[in-house]
Amino acid sequence: MCAILLTACHTHKQVEEQDPFIQENISFAQEQLGNAIKTIEASGKILNPVTLKPDGSVFYCDMTDWRSGFFPGSVWYLYELTGDSALLPLADKYTEAIKGAKDLNWHHDVGFIIECSFGNGLRLTKNEKYKDVIVDAARSLSTRFRPVPGIIQSWNVDKGWQSERGWECPVIIDNMMNLELLFNATRLTGDSSFYKIAVSHADRTLAEQFRPDGSCYHVVDYDLKTGKVRNRHTAQGYSHESAWSRGQAWAIYGFALCYRETGEKKYLDQAGKTFQFMKNHPVMPEDLVPYWDMDAPDIPDALRDVSSASCIASALYMMSTLDTVNASSYRNYADRILVSLSSPDYRAKLGENGNFILMHSVGSIPHQAEVDVPLNYADYYFLEALKRKRDLEETVKN
Repeated sequence: MCAILLTACHTHKQVEEQDPFIQENISFAQEQLGNAIKTIEASGKILNPVTLKPDGSVFYCDMTDWRSGFFPGSVWYLYELTGDSALLPLADKYTEAIKGAKDLNWHHDVGFIIECSFGNGLRLTKNEKYKDVIVDAARSLSTRFRPVPGIIQSWNVDKGWQSERGWECPVIIDNMMNLELLFNATRLTGDSSFYKIAVSHADRTLAEQFRPDGSCYHVVDYDLKTGKVRNRHTAQGYSHESAWSRGQAWAIYGFALCYRETGEKKYLDQAGKTFQFMKNHPVMPEDLVPYWDMDAPDIPDALRDVSSASCIASALYMMSTLDTVNASSYRNYADRILVSLSSPDYRAKLGENGNFILMHSVGSIPHQAEVDVPLNYADYYFLEALKRKRDLEETVKN
């Protein structure tokens, strides 16, 4: 049982030698997620925790949910951070459980789902079985490419609340995160069609989705016949012209990874400009955990969004490794975010919070969905940020 509980049964020598701040956060994550894994394994089912329901119980999703890749991805990162071999078969099992998501073609988030789970699995194990799933998923995502506007359509508009908005071809800034799947597929296959779709989407988003101050719109709606912009709206932000914080985080991260994959400086410039918008925003709290929307009407009493902070921190560590003169400033800012997220204000007590690591994230206030709760993607990017911080520190040592 100690292997499942992930206590002190196997500790990687590397953990003992690293920064005490990183070591303490890894140890906590190992125990907290170990509790979540113990619950899952005791159920006799393969469960995929996402958040907490209003009654305080854990909400588990199926493979079609856009968030289904984050918990398996967190287990992969925990394996990488601890070296605990007991986590390897668990990460594989939870990943294989969402394999069917590779065939999803009715929404754009197959990139989130597959890259966070199978992408990390392939990176860490080199197991060829993960490769085929990644490539199949990239093909599914490619079916959503609309050649006239040159973008990947995010949502279908034939049903649900999206059908009530009057949109024709909506693209959300979140979609930038799914491009990593396409870049990976080109690397794995040599098929440049995936790469070309990703670049086309990034270029059109760069041209249409940003304001002069560097902030981004959440939704841009395109005309499928002419390719022209019909509307610039929000779905999860306070207003069409407001700065929804997680959207800014997706933009920073998404364009930084596009620079990493292409070497096109315009992408890094945009990531930096959007980050500077957030960093210099007059209402950015001292602890650097943004309000859910930087234009929320009830600031300073507005809710914070930890998922935005953890995503920005991970993005900044990535940016600090790229060809930029601001490398140290990105890393220093990310360090400050992690200190805040690791504090009792945002990190849960052991055994509480549904065994999620972080508290106080916001899904969508306009939909009254997941308001001030833990979210599995906040935990995922927190662990990714820890991993990137550790890698940077080990590079310095060596």
